[in-house]
Amino acid sequence: MATEIADDVWRFECRGVNAYLVFDDVPTLVDAGTPWDEAAIRDGLEEAGVAVSEIGRVLLTHYDLDHVGKLAALAPDLDAPVHAYGFDAQLLRGARRPPLRNHKGLIQRLGGLVTDPADLDVASIADGETVGSFTAYHTPGHTPGHVAYVSEKLGVGFLGDLASESDGELSPSGWVISYDTDAVATSVRGLAARAPPFEVACVGHGDPIATGGGAALRRLAERL
Repeated sequence: MATEIADDVWRFECRGVNAYLVFDDVPTLVDAGTPWDEAAIRDGLEEAGVAVSEIGRVLLTHYDLDHVGKLAALAPDLDAPVHAYGFDAQLLRGARRPPLRNHKGLIQRLGGLVTDPADLDVASIADGETVGSFTAYHTPGHTPGHVAYVSEKLGVGFLGDLASESDGELSPSGWVISYDTDAVATSVRGLAARAPPFEVACVGHGDPIATGGGAALRRLAERL
C-alpha cells in the first residue's frame, strides 16, 4: 500500500519494512523492500504517478535483505545510480561478503541466498556528501555502512534501521539485528547533534513520524 505521508514523500508498505519515494530534484527511491516486494514497489510508484524508468536515483540506507531485495527485479527498467556507503556499497556490488565472525554478518549471508545481485550503477557516498537536497550521515552500528539521509529543504530524514518506531517514539536498533549496539548509540547521538531540524522521520520498521520526527530523534539520543 502506498501512502503520501507528507508533501512530496510517499511510504510504500512492504513485507514488514518500508520503502519510500521522495520528489526531490528528481524522483528518488529510498530503499527497495524485500525480494518478495516487487509488486508493492511497482504499484506504489504507479499510485504516486511515477514510472520505474523515471526514478532519478536510489538512496540506500544500508545493505540488508529487506532494503535491497527488489533492486535486481527493478533493474531492467531502472536506469539510476544507487547511492550507498563504504562496506555496504561493496556488499551491493558483490565485491565483499558479510563476515561470518559477526552474528549479523551471518544473518546477511543467509539473506544473500535469496537476494539476487543487482546490475546497477552503485555510487559510493561519503559522510557529509549532498545528493539533491539530502545530506548523507554515516551512522554505523546496525551495519558498518549504514547511512541516514536528511533534507533540511524538505524537512524529512530517512533513518533506515538506525531506529524503529513504536507508539510515536523511536528505539535504537537492537543487538540481534545489529553489528554493534554501542556504535548504534553513538550514531544516534551523533545524528541528533549534526542533522538540521526536520519534521518527518522515515524509518524502516514502524510508522513514519509525520510531525516532530527530529524531536523524537533527540529524545532517543537523550535516553541513550
